[in-house]
Amino acid sequence: MPENQGINIRKFESRDREAVRRIFHDTALIGEPASVFFEGEEAFSDALTSYFTDYEPQSCFVAESGTQVIGCLMGAKDKVRAEKIFNAKIAPGLLRKAFRDGLILKKKNIVFLLRCLSDALRGRLFAPDFAKEYPAILHINVGKGFRGQDVGGALMDSYLAYLKQEKVMGVHLATLSDAAASFFKRQGFQLLHRSVRSYFRHVLHRDVPLYIYGKKLLIDVPRV
Repeated sequence: MPENQGINIRKFESRDREAVRRIFHDTALIGEPASVFFEGEEAFSDALTSYFTDYEPQSCFVAESGTQVIGCLMGAKDKVRAEKIFNAKIAPGLLRKAFRDGLILKKKNIVFLLRCLSDALRGRLFAPDFAKEYPAILHINVGKGFRGQDVGGALMDSYLAYLKQEKVMGVHLATLSDAAASFFKRQGFQLLHRSVRSYFRHVLHRDVPLYIYGKKLLIDVPRV
């Protein structure tokens, strides 16, 4: 990224936690806030970010302009490990919080959960598991006023360099955004899977595509 843009890419630090949570919440639905479909900012942010910020912060990066965090990339080197930790250590607390705060009784949340259930019953939530060939995962978000400045590209460059240094074989991700899909293709990712999801139809008035992209980082060289 050109230096004159005044944007710095660095490793995530604990002081960035609240800024990262805010960015994730405010850009959750194809760049729009999660509040349009879900009520309960704290629980939502916990679900999306807690593993990364609390259990694997060394794999995360932020973009800052001056002292303001304007974008972030939350990564994990091993999806399987991340899911085990989430299910064992984070999910129980989320359930307790949902009951404590009455989140399951909120109208927006009920509608969203029913939409998810409908997709599940129709088999639309299924997606192949690519963790064996592409073990790492990532979520990347850039604040609304800072898109189109290659902030995402700079974050991605730092993360991919980190994964290669860590000898990670490959990385994959999922997105509902056509614009994000184009971005990942420019970053050298290949389309691994495409399907359709309906759980935001009550908000967007349309189905959305689910894209899963992957990128190999290390080439296996046959032994002689």
